[in-house]
Amino acid sequence: MQAQDPLTVANGWVVAANTQDAGRLVELSDPNIEIVGPRGSGFGHQLLRDWLARAGLELETLRTFARGDTVVLEQRGVWRSPEAGTVIGETIVASLFQVKDGRVAKFARYDSLEEAFAATGLSLSDEHEQADNR
Repeated sequence: MQAQDPLTVANGWVVAANTQDAGRLVELSDPNIEIVGPRGSGFGHQLLRDWLARAGLELETLRTFARGDTVVLEQRGVWRSPEAGTVIGETIVASLFQVKDGRVAKFARYDSLEEAFAATGLSLSDEHEQADNR
């Protein structure tokens, strides 16, 4: 896989997750990807596939922040019931992507942009223009 800039990788990862494209998601992820969420953290492609199958999550990026290999996306998250597809929750979240060698090495979800900034050292001054990636 040809190395891409971290912002392109993170945006591609979101598109793959939103379209339930497990193959592309795995391709854009380090084999030992760390996935961090409200229930804890874990590692690897199998955990990523399991997360994708059960999360029922669609992310719409509202704002983009990046510096070096670190990307934080402020997003509207919509959770749907895997069985019926009905909306079961919606909120604003912040997603962290650590990109190494053109692949996401860490994905973490935070309840607020401020939490993501505290974890990464990014700030409002790291904001980038965001193309629509839904």
